[in-house]
Amino acid sequence: MDEPAFREFVAARSPALMRLAFLLTGGDQHAAEDLVQIALSKLAGKWRRVSTPEAYVRQVMYRQQVSWWRAAGRRPEVVRPAVPELPDADATHQSELRMVLRGALATLTPRQRTVVVLRYFEDLPDHEVAKVLGCSVGTVRSTAHRSLAKLRELFPELEVVG
Repeated sequence: MDEPAFREFVAARSPALMRLAFLLTGGDQHAAEDLVQIALSKLAGKWRRVSTPEAYVRQVMYRQQVSWWRAAGRRPEVVRPAVPELPDADATHQSELRMVLRGALATLTPRQRTVVVLRYFEDLPDHEVAKVLGCSVGTVRSTAHRSLAKLRELFPELEVVG
């Protein structure tokens, strides 16, 4: 293995991978760290054979998250306290908006959250999301529709932003 190149990749891309993992896990910091660590350990074993390491790591993260939520009961749902009200436009608006968004994503089922993250944060087309999740394009679209409807109902303050 080309250890310096691998270390350079990990140092450069870890923050972005952690953000993605944090979204995929619904704000569970420990699960996000586990997700990134699993993906990077799999990459380390195949470093020389992988031509696009970031795409490989992201694919491993998607698939690992899917297998976690398919194994019902393996990870308990994380209970979050109520999300604070969105303030008027002040200096903390962006950080509080992120807290509201994190809380909103946590209310979705793991499957719904994964679809929303892949479609809207990762900007993957429906057919790629379906391929990652192992379902049909129609299932992706209906899940996204139901997820957004739930978010609009529970978190109307997000409608102003988006």
